[in-house]
Amino acid sequence: MEQSLLSIVTFLPLVAAVIMALFLRGDDAAAQLGAKRLALFATAATFIVSLFILFQFDPANTGFQMVEESEWVMGLTYKVGVDGIAVLFVMLTTFLMPLVIAACWQVDHRVKEYMVALLVLESLMIGVFVALDLVLFYLFFEAGLIPMFLIIGIWGGKDRIYAAFKFFLYTFLGSVLMLVALVVMFVDAGTTDIPTLLTHEFSASPVSILGWTITGGLQTLLWVAFFASFAVKLPMWPVHTWLPDAHVQAPTAGSVVLASILLKMGGYGFLRFSLPMFPIASDLMGPFVMWLSVIAIIYTSLVALVQEDMKKLIAYSSIAHMGFVTMGIFAANQQGVDGAIFQMVSHGFVAGALFLCVGVVYDRMHTREIDAYGGLASRMPAYALVFMLFTMANVGLPGTSGFVGELLVLIGVFQVNTWIAVLGATGVVLSASYALWLYRRVMLGDLIKESLKSITDMTPREKWIFAPLIAMTILLGVYPSLAIDVFGPSVENLVQNYHLALEHVVPEAAVAASN
Repeated sequence: MEQSLLSIVTFLPLVAAVIMALFLRGDDAAAQLGAKRLALFATAATFIVSLFILFQFDPANTGFQMVEESEWVMGLTYKVGVDGIAVLFVMLTTFLMPLVIAACWQVDHRVKEYMVALLVLESLMIGVFVALDLVLFYLFFEAGLIPMFLIIGIWGGKDRIYAAFKFFLYTFLGSVLMLVALVVMFVDAGTTDIPTLLTHEFSASPVSILGWTITGGLQTLLWVAFFASFAVKLPMWPVHTWLPDAHVQAPTAGSVVLASILLKMGGYGFLRFSLPMFPIASDLMGPFVMWLSVIAIIYTSLVALVQEDMKKLIAYSSIAHMGFVTMGIFAANQQGVDGAIFQMVSHGFVAGALFLCVGVVYDRMHTREIDAYGGLASRMPAYALVFMLFTMANVGLPGTSGFVGELLVLIGVFQVNTWIAVLGATGVVLSASYALWLYRRVMLGDLIKESLKSITDMTPREKWIFAPLIAMTILLGVYPSLAIDVFGPSVENLVQNYHLALEHVVPEAAVAASN
């Protein structure tokens, strides 16, 4: 079993989904409850098994661990493994999915299919983080679109079809170039094995295409192809417009998964492919990405300030926070990359909790309009306390996990470009503006709306869902080494190899220029 832990964690939810699809019959109350219980049991079991992965993982070993490799089909290889970066995203996924299932307990429409879609999605998301073969990574990466497309399109709001197709088309079209790049990389390196590709030197010699000279050559072309996919998935400005629509129309569980896990695939892709495989291109394009990130932080924060829908406001907030992630990654130093990864993990807890907070009042009032609320603190004191905690974490209050990631990113970026760091820091102020504005309008003031006077506070089930998220948000805020010690050595190795690659190429470029 120890030799197959990663495969067990990856495919256990999928096995549960198959059992549910084949053997659960009917759509009465008993069948619905059975589907929910099986999904909860499967996701909880997956989390428990993933703990064994974490306990056996050696952070000091910067290579891939627990590697499983076997022949697959048509000469392709099934190969999985984790390093310090991947293992945290696996843990984030397995930690959140039982909470997502528990948050779906009131769903009563096509429950079995809903649970199957969530279980399949969990397997595919874990597969992205453990894949060590480029083809396998691409299959997991793209297949994840299908269950999320169905979750939005079937269980979403009134404009769910539009939002589902927009989500699918944006993310799928963004990945077409990555498929082309995959073929080119195989032809150039003769393999799709990711550890081998990490040591392969792709040509950085300038090439001419249609009269245009491409600095960085093949590396730049491949970098752009991967960037097109990861930038949409993250998403970065200006290819972010699918996300607010998807969040608004998605059911609560869909929004939590989308914000907490799916968006992280873009950041993970930059760390796994862009920086280590195409260092010359990353160095050339890094300033461009960092300026795009600053624009995203400021622009989407200002847009969040004028939103009237709670979900849409939090969605724009997510885009702004992902701007810190891309800034930190392409600062390409220890503090910047550490901060970016920490920010992604923290955002997984905080953004997921904020969407769950919206779900709590939506289940009672069936509206997300901010103007429909006001003065809820007097009727829902426990909810007001929870909402305040995650609002403060979203702002980056010291003592919460949101503070650590943003601070590390800004320290890392400051070492590279002072102006970008200063402008990026304005996002902290703007986040306080829109987050506190939202909290004031929903929770504070007099309870004057008749429809709210009978609203009830959180149920025990809802409190239990929030308890682990509260614990992790505070724990990582006061003891960030709990996460940093896991991925820190792998990040150090990534950054060192990145700069060694740059030092290796710069003298060659100078010689070529002198000739």
